Amino acid sequence: MAGAKTHDFHILPPSIWPLLTSFSALALFGGAVMWMHDHPIGNYVFFAGVIATLFCMFSWWVDVIREAQGGDHTPVVQLHLRYGMILFIASEVMFFVAWFWAYFNAAIFPPAVESIGGVWPPQGMKVLDPFGYPLLNTLILLCSGTTITWAHHALIHGDREGLKKGLWVTIGLGVLFSFIQAYEYAHAPFGFGDNIYTSTFFMATGFHGFHVIVGTIFLIVCLIRSYKGHFTPRQHFGFEAAAWYWHFVDVVWLFLFLAIYVWGGWGAEYH
Repeated sequence: MAGAKTHDFHILPPSIWPLLTSFSALALFGGAVMWMHDHPIGNYVFFAGVIATLFCMFSWWVDVIREAQGGDHTPVVQLHLRYGMILFIASEVMFFVAWFWAYFNAAIFPPAVESIGGVWPPQGMKVLDPFGYPLLNTLILLCSGTTITWAHHALIHGDREGLKKGLWVTIGLGVLFSFIQAYEYAHAPFGFGDNIYTSTFFMATGFHGFHVIVGTIFLIVCLIRSYKGHFTPRQHFGFEAAAWYWHFVDVVWLFLFLAIYVWGGWGAEYH
């Protein structure tokens, strides 16, 4: 029959979301630059861009979920989605490499940074005790890695209740991590702009905290979908992508804890 589909690939219909997302991201970035330069409408453009971007993301992903539930995500399509997620996580890894690079560049060669007295951490400053809240958050994330794996194995074996329980516990641990980090920031003995140590500390750990929030939202969406019966043992890439992302967040935190909290604060006075 002419026009009949004879392959497993998914030919997408025309969509408005890529175009709208591009303009929304442009408004977000342009508004941020305008705001930083004290333009009178910069903040309005920025927040309009944020709202528009979030709306486009939501609408685009609703279409993707609808396609998955409609049977368009064949094994070949799922394979390509996996490649896409792997490349996305690889780009996120390089994002954090930049912050680690900035941190180690100053920490390993402190004599080159005269403003901090040629030592690391900077002379006379107190740092956070790594074996207090940071260690607690490390244990929380390690536990969350086991609970998301529990949920994944439950899904593979058709145990939908185990899937829901595992997701609930993982989400709870993610929220707990965020609250503890917020408390830690609120009681930190230094501010963002004090010196190179504080700036790199907040940028690296703060962006990780943002990724934890994004991952928690990702898992909440998976929990909602699990209650709707969307996932099956043979087709659950949406959940799998969330689990990969969460494990990535776990691993990055281990490097942050060891490099910034433990090694980076060695020899300094703890707060």
